[in-house]
Amino acid sequence: MTPSFAPFAPFALITRLVMPITTTLPRLKHALLFIAVSAGIAWSSSLFSTESRAADAPKPVAKPALTVTTTQPSLSALPVTLAANGSVTAWQEALIGTEATGLRLTEVRANVGDVVRKGQVLARFSPAAPQADVAQARANLLEAQATAAEAVANADRARSLQTTGALSASQINQYVTLEKTALARVDALKSTLGSQQLRLGFAQVLAPDDGVISARSATVGAVLGNGAELFRMIRQGRLEWRAEVTSSELGRITVGMPARITLPGGQTTTGTVRMVAPTVDAQTRTGLVYVDLPPMRGTTGAPVQAATKQRLATSPAGAAGLALPDRRRSAPSGGSESHKVGSVGAALPGMFAKGEFDFGSSNALTVPQQAVVVRDGFSYIFELGADQRVAQRKVQVGRRVGERIEVMGVTPSATLVASGAGFLNDGDLVKVVPASGAPAAPAGAPAANSASKPALVQANTASAAIK
Repeated sequence: MTPSFAPFAPFALITRLVMPITTTLPRLKHALLFIAVSAGIAWSSSLFSTESRAADAPKPVAKPALTVTTTQPSLSALPVTLAANGSVTAWQEALIGTEATGLRLTEVRANVGDVVRKGQVLARFSPAAPQADVAQARANLLEAQATAAEAVANADRARSLQTTGALSASQINQYVTLEKTALARVDALKSTLGSQQLRLGFAQVLAPDDGVISARSATVGAVLGNGAELFRMIRQGRLEWRAEVTSSELGRITVGMPARITLPGGQTTTGTVRMVAPTVDAQTRTGLVYVDLPPMRGTTGAPVQAATKQRLATSPAGAAGLALPDRRRSAPSGGSESHKVGSVGAALPGMFAKGEFDFGSSNALTVPQQAVVVRDGFSYIFELGADQRVAQRKVQVGRRVGERIEVMGVTPSATLVASGAGFLNDGDLVKVVPASGAPAAPAGAPAANSASKPALVQANTASAAIK
């Protein structure tokens, strides 16, 4: 380094001051000149040594911002699914009404939520009036049968005398006509008796099929007209999920495809596509996909497709249905065979549920979810360089399975920061330690952005194979 000569400025100043004196004082001249030169040299030497020490001093070493662990993307097989929303509804809802007119309701033997069997008595009307009508019709029939027996006997005698000429042809025809009239009256009164007996049978309201009572409007003491609604019933306890799918995705779904439905309480169940709607709503541009669900607990159900039957027989949800004894005969008077459906943890009509259709799987690059940081609505990863500094990279995220997430826009050989990524910025110097010995974040470190820790989303992979 070349020393600066600025320190010699005082020497020049002293020389100019002492020059007039040296002309008169020769000895003082030499003394003052010697002092000035010595002082300038000493000052220059001191400044030069100070600058040299400053130049040779070592620079401070940079400290890592955080201790982190690293990871590399791995190739994983992830499920290919299509998410949809929809409502859980009854497969078919039967309306149970009264066929008796002007009768008083005396007993209601079923309530909302009861599981009933086909032919089970749900309600009873007062049988007094139809029983009286049956008795009268039976008496009229007996009278007509007696009259018919006499007419038949007279006609037989007339026909036996036809060849003898004892009776004229008109008299014989008269007896034969009376016979036919009497027999016709017997047939008519038999029909009347049958209709009265049928009306007497209407005094008991029977379940038209196995199922679950979903609504009840029957009230004891009411006198109802013909066709008045008494109950509503979910036939066979069968439910379906009506998923709303956009028209662009509707063509990907086929009958028999498995689906996984998540209920509002967090429970999950599996189903099978039974039918895809042949039309699309003109307003929303969505179509309905009908997915058969396991039957309500306490019912047996009878899905249409054989594949659905096999799935329900082997799935945990289908096995949860409680088998009931065969009680197709009505219970004795005063008793009831109805029982409540166990609805805990089961799908119920009217629920709004979300689900996914399973299309198989495909390979994708995945990283631990903690390696992905979300900031300002975008996803980032931190790639470690050779100088132990990190570079922030924007990526696109896709499917999630377990604690790993699919990323697009990263190379398979990249080394990424796993733990502590939420505390880093672009260009930070880090210290890498093995994953097993990675320490926790320092106590004084600021809390990570809530958006930088995406929630773990369990992958909804269907357990059934695509039909």
